[in-house]
Amino acid sequence: MTAAQEPTPESDRPAREAGWTQPTPVPRPQSRTQILSIIGFVSAAVALLFFPIVFGPVAVALGIIGHVRGERLGKWAAVAGAAAMLIGMALGALLRATMSA
Repeated sequence: MTAAQEPTPESDRPAREAGWTQPTPVPRPQSRTQILSIIGFVSAAVALLFFPIVFGPVAVALGIIGHVRGERLGKWAAVAGAAAMLIGMALGALLRATMSA
């Protein structure tokens, strides 16, 4: 049965007679600590100046994992990681062009 269809009393009768019931959905508790998001923001800050190709994706991954686990700042840590990676790579290319000239 798909989620779009509502169960009818007739179609649900054998399951109820057998004593089967649908499990009640358990809401995911929102995380009180924002550890993964904070580490993601720190990785984003490091990605601006040192190894953006390494620390940028780490920040994005930590932000996404934090968001999935219910951290409010998780998505912003992922966005900051992506932005820091791009800016850090641009700064590195600019610095390399300046040093070789």
